[in-house]
Amino acid sequence: MPGKTTSMRPRFATRALLLHLATVVLVVVLCTGVYLVLAVQQLRADAESTALGIARTLAEDPQVRDEVSRISASDQAPDADALRDGELQRIASGVAARTGALFVVITDDHGIRLAHPTPSRIGEEVSTPYQQVLEGEEIVDWQTGTLGESARAKVPVRDDSGTPVGEVSVGFERAGVFDDLPPLLTLMAATAAGALAIAVLAFLLLRRRWERLTLGVQPEELVALVQNQAAVLNGVDDGVLAVDTRGVVRVSNDASDRLLALDSPVGARLADLDLPQAVLDAVTGAPRASSTVVADRMLYLDSRPVVRDGRSLGRVLIVRDRTDLVALTERLETVRTMTAALRVQRHEFANRMHVVAGLIDADRSSDARAFLGELIGRGSVNFPVAGLELLADPFLHSFLGAKGIEAGERGVALRIAEDTQLIGSVIAAEDVAAVLGNLVDNAVTAAVAGERTPRWVEVAVLGDGDALVVTVSDSGAGLAGVDPLVPGSGRDDDSDRVHGHGLGIPLSREIARRRGGDLWVIDPGGPDGGAVFAARIGGAVDPASTELKERP
Repeated sequence: MPGKTTSMRPRFATRALLLHLATVVLVVVLCTGVYLVLAVQQLRADAESTALGIARTLAEDPQVRDEVSRISASDQAPDADALRDGELQRIASGVAARTGALFVVITDDHGIRLAHPTPSRIGEEVSTPYQQVLEGEEIVDWQTGTLGESARAKVPVRDDSGTPVGEVSVGFERAGVFDDLPPLLTLMAATAAGALAIAVLAFLLLRRRWERLTLGVQPEELVALVQNQAAVLNGVDDGVLAVDTRGVVRVSNDASDRLLALDSPVGARLADLDLPQAVLDAVTGAPRASSTVVADRMLYLDSRPVVRDGRSLGRVLIVRDRTDLVALTERLETVRTMTAALRVQRHEFANRMHVVAGLIDADRSSDARAFLGELIGRGSVNFPVAGLELLADPFLHSFLGAKGIEAGERGVALRIAEDTQLIGSVIAAEDVAAVLGNLVDNAVTAAVAGERTPRWVEVAVLGDGDALVVTVSDSGAGLAGVDPLVPGSGRDDDSDRVHGHGLGIPLSREIARRRGGDLWVIDPGGPDGGAVFAARIGGAVDPASTELKERP
């Protein structure tokens, strides 16, 4: 695929270059054509205006007016021979020579030529209409006469009373009108060529900058890249949230929107979004892994800076949902604890059976019977938990018994409070084990870390209808201002936040809340004693099971 992409880039670049050049050429051609049309119209207008000005001037000349009025007033036809050498012919020829006009023609009130560039045509009627002029109108137009097509202006010659008695017609030939057109076309062609050259140069510079900014990725490749990026980002379960250096969200995939409860955050400032403080700290603070609880989900946050060529482009936050993993870890811990308890029971039971077998082999049947009676009286395993007999529920009995063995191995005594009373049976063993096991483990850790001796942890279990209420206290140093309900609070040096460090208490609270209960701190502890936690787990007890079961 990389080789294929590289081979396609020249074709993409050539296609884009040709497209841009074709666009520029089209624009230049259109502009040149429009300018040419305007230039031709301007030349025509200038020729017509010049012809009209000359004709008006000549029609106002006193000699012309007097001579035309005299000839038109005569009843006899104009003498052509006299007119060829007359004053009007002289005036018309002089004006034509000075102005470069194709012709200057003067007629009487019957359209008879009194002056003409071709003397032989004097005395003849003009070849173009003249009636409108004799009615007092001025005509400017392009017409074809005996001298060819020309831009001509016709102006009436008036007598002293203002009555039209003839006309003056001045014309400029087409070739003369457009004498300035070739140089103009040359200038326009040079301008168009210069515009094309500048356009090509500008495109090459822009193309070079574009490729530098896009790392050589062509437009078609950008489209495919964006499509692939969207498919990949929205196809993973981890959330991806990218923020630039100004704190504006630039990328947020579907998983990030779902886990952080965001609604179209792209383009919004991070500070304006309703995000937990832990998320804001993860994005804006030092790069590190952290965790938080959003709604009922336990999220693992990993913030990393994005740097290119030594310049910071922003931060990328990876959001992973660890709720199921942490919950599974807590349940596995419960299974491990129960397995350890069963292993202890099996080992203890095997030892006692060896004792009974030895007594029987020694023919001490009475001692064996007495030993078995003692076992029936105090149970199969003697867990090192004071007050454990107050718990009739077999699950809690075995679970806290196993926890007592673990605590004892760490030098901590686990005991059951005297006010413990539970009527019924635990029916939500997994949730109870997750919440109670986490509280007990944290309490044991706090007792071990504390300086008070002896080290102990006390558990009280109460039933409230179908809810299970537990309190756990310890001999540790207390919370010391740390809020354990905030994931990772005060534990920046923890190396494993996913497997119980900094996540267990918030997760346990969410488990309790999902069952209609809660988890809270009764006493943060201090110089006089350790911390006291409480949890209420709704629907965890079957109160209908009122019969008290004998201790195992």
